[in-house]
Amino acid sequence: MNSFFMSMLLGPAPGGEPGTFDFTALLPIVAIIAIFYFLILRPQNKKQKETQKMLSALKKGDRVVTIGGIHGIIHKVSESSIILKVDDNVKLEFNRGAISSVTSQAKEEKEEKKALENKEDDSESSDSED
Repeated sequence: MNSFFMSMLLGPAPGGEPGTFDFTALLPIVAIIAIFYFLILRPQNKKQKETQKMLSALKKGDRVVTIGGIHGIIHKVSESSIILKVDDNVKLEFNRGAISSVTSQAKEEKEEKKALENKEDDSESSDSED
């Protein structure tokens, strides 16, 4: 069995002496490794880095979804866990890793509320001028 693989790798190279190493026999193996890296390992590492970045950026007031599908607002953040406010009097504690996605961040919500209030104020003032 061992001689079979050796004969594949050490077979006569085109125009060379018998028993010399044939680098062309390694090309398919190198190609498979490269394809494996670019199609599987690289995207997985990229997604893992994005997830770590998202988990480290969690703060109070963010709307999140857990891996179990529970939607809530972050009430308190500690080093290893997060307390979510699910309803008025319901707070649940989760590990940071249980957060699957952030649906909206605290700053964005405040800015959106201010923008809506400003639009309402503008529309009311233009109605009263008429």
